[in-house]
Amino acid sequence: MNRDPATIRVLESTNLEKLRMITRGTFTPRLPVMAATILLAFASASAAPAQSFGPTLTHPSSTALKLPPDGFLQRWLILEPIHVNGLTDSAVQAAVRTEYFPNQLTVIPRDGDSVTLGNTNLTWHAVETTNYNVNLFHFARALHKPTSDVLFWTVTIVTSPEEMHGVRLAVGSNAASVWWVNGQEVIGIYGDRQTVIDDGVSKRLTLKKGSNVVRCAVINGGGATDFCGRFLDPDDKPLTTLSVSVEEPR
Repeated sequence: MNRDPATIRVLESTNLEKLRMITRGTFTPRLPVMAATILLAFASASAAPAQSFGPTLTHPSSTALKLPPDGFLQRWLILEPIHVNGLTDSAVQAAVRTEYFPNQLTVIPRDGDSVTLGNTNLTWHAVETTNYNVNLFHFARALHKPTSDVLFWTVTIVTSPEEMHGVRLAVGSNAASVWWVNGQEVIGIYGDRQTVIDDGVSKRLTLKKGSNVVRCAVINGGGATDFCGRFLDPDDKPLTTLSVSVEEPR
């Protein structure tokens, strides 16, 4: 940009006066202020909110979560959906016994782990629900994944302060689901159904002191899909002394 001699003289005079003011300590350059503003804006942009999977699902913000008064398990690791067909007892059992990835009935994944099915990579996501149920429809839609004719694998770790005998796992799901506790299949509910609290209840079982792995496979034919689960004590009241986590205690 070309400036005429008069403009140049004015600028030189102004810059000289600013230099004198800096020397006297009566003028503060604007550059540090600008730099601080830029850094503040960058920090604000970097502090992104926790990932959301719909209106009731977020990413867990702590290591473990105490159970609410109604005892529902509110933290889960969920694998992105796998395409399947059928909601009958035989179709569901065939689906959950198909090996889609190695060690699918024993693996304890970490948030962000992935598995490969053919040419497709599927990711495990840690979620926490604000409701009693986990909304799989919202979960899949948030990730732009299908919600019909799909299988969702889910895992959570329940920590018990002591060994507990005679407890039962009570579940509900939309649609069919099969559940395991510490590697043992304990309950399955089948058909095109709505989620009802305590719709299916296992036989009495024992929770170990420390970590107990709860695994669930939910199969949906179409429309809304969700699930819920909790443990009941020997008097069929919700167990609330447990905690739930998506990571094994170290």
